[in-house]
Formats: sequence, structure tokens, C-alpha cells
Amino acid sequence: MTQNIYDSPDFFEAYSRIPRQVHGFEGAPEWPALRAMLPDPAGASIVDLGCGFGWFCRWARSQGARAALGIDVSANMLARAEAMTQDTAIRYEKADLEALDLPEATFDLAYSSLAFHYVEKLDRLFEVVRRALKPGGSLVFSAEHPLLTAPSRQGWAVDAEGRRRWPIDSYLREGRRTSDWLAKGVIKQHRTFGTYFNLLTRAGFTVTHLEEWGPTDAQIADNPDLAEERERPTFFLMAARR
Repeated sequence: MTQNIYDSPDFFEAYSRIPRQVHGFEGAPEWPALRAMLPDPAGASIVDLGCGFGWFCRWARSQGARAALGIDVSANMLARAEAMTQDTAIRYEKADLEALDLPEATFDLAYSSLAFHYVEKLDRLFEVVRRALKPGGSLVFSAEHPLLTAPSRQGWAVDAEGRRRWPIDSYLREGRRTSDWLAKGVIKQHRTFGTYFNLLTRAGFTVTHLEEWGPTDAQIADNPDLAEERERPTFFLMAARR
């Protein structure tokens, strides 16, 4: 079962204060790039895997999606999503992505933001999602960059010339990693790009786009803290088609 740290009161309180939860997509700098990868949601049936506060479900409906299903393992997340949603075409469901079951050939688009790096049995999940998509349906997702899921315990380092470097620890050793983010002992699954690609193709997907996201010059001008993302990307974005 997925670690459900989001139902820890202290963690959830801290998580609720991060910009992407306070401001939605306006607080998620990778959103413009991710949005550009999405098919037109008008008339589509969509499922959001790890829906959090339901931002994507509501956005998809605002763009004309026919129906949206948000899935999350956290009761706290779903309660917040329900409170923020007044739309009978959106429904939320509590489920663990490790053991998810979805009806076959039901959705036009499956979407996920920053959830797949928590899933141990990602091969099974990709197979479930492919079956749940209609022929020609799309999967679009973001996840933590493998450089971030395999960090050195020392984090940023400074080389002999005074430049900051992001050392990594056993990049090719895949599997469970434990990190500290808003709380100690957050469990993530480290995978290489090769593994993500191979899991998708073995499940029957055709990968159509991969992007190692980084901020634009305009974004850095608006928020200088984002310049750090030029040193090592935090996220990658991927699109695939059934």
C-alpha cells in the first residue's frame, strides 16, 4: 500500500501552504509546459490519478470535459477537493494507486501530477490505465526527475571553483528511497528514464513526448528562486498514447 503521509495532520497542514496548493496551476511553474502536451479536453472523459485538491478535474471541466474522476489515497486530499468543487460532473474516489481498478475503455485522457514516483508497482498501474483508456486515448503525467529521487544525502555541494553541484547517489540502483520533505521519512520510488519508458511500452503505450522541465527566462525574471531549476531539473513531463 502507498504510504499515506498526506493524512498526517502536521504534514497536510504544511503541504496545504505550498504555492501550488494555495494558488493551483498559477503556483505550479511547470503547468504551461504540461498543458501544452494535453489533448483538447472538450467532450472528453478524464481520470486524474493522485488528484490532490482536484485542481485538474476542475480545470478540465472548465475546458469542456464531459466528466472527470479524481482518485487519491488521502482522505484529507479528497475532503479538500470536495469542498472546493461544485460540479456534479466531477466525482472523487478514495483508492490506492498500487491496487487501482478502473473500467475498461472508459476514459479519453488519464492525467497525473507528481504522483507516480510514489508508486512501487508502476508496471501494474500502467497496464490498468491502458485498459481504462479508449483506443487512441492519452496518458499525460509529471513526476519527480530521477536526479531528484536519487540525491546524495548531502544535497547541494560546492566544488573547488565555488560552483554548486547536485551530487547523486547510486543512480542505477532503482527502488525505494527515503527523503525528508515537509516531514522525515517520505518514501519515494527511484527509477531511471529508461525504466519509465520501458514500463510504458511494455504496457502497450507509445511514448509521444518527454520533457525535462526547466523554467523560462520570463519565469526566472518573475521568480529568481526558480534559477536553481537550471542546475538540476525537479520534474519531468511525459505523454503517451494507447
